[in-house]
Amino acid sequence: MRVLVQRVTSARVTVDDAVVGEIRPNPQGLLALVGVTHTDTEATATTLADKLWRLRILDGERSAADLDAPILVVSQFTLYADTAKGRRPSWNAAAPGAAAEPLVDAFTRSLRELGAITATGRFGAHMHVESTNDGPVTLLLES
Repeated sequence: MRVLVQRVTSARVTVDDAVVGEIRPNPQGLLALVGVTHTDTEATATTLADKLWRLRILDGERSAADLDAPILVVSQFTLYADTAKGRRPSWNAAAPGAAAEPLVDAFTRSLRELGAITATGRFGAHMHVESTNDGPVTLLLES
């Protein structure tokens, strides 16, 4: 599992011109783009959710847990693109939707169980993601 995390001052997802997920941090929150590979499990999702929740990347070296900062979770299979050969990415490392969707859901559920205020995109939809990166701070978490 890969989670590309951005510290943000705002973030939202729209599908077909309707907002499906939005966070309005005060002052900071996190945008988590989540990719799943074939070997990931629910335990992987839980471990990375805990790591994200406690990651000290907000002002004053504090975590989302310290500040009750909201998190927007968006599925992002393209995090597993292989661009080593040619100009056309291969998606072979990305888990198929039927396997990936329950694990993205498990990641989100784990965050909520930890106490996170969490919004989401819509799995498999063509989404428009808007965010205002703060810092900028962008990190890649991997299992």
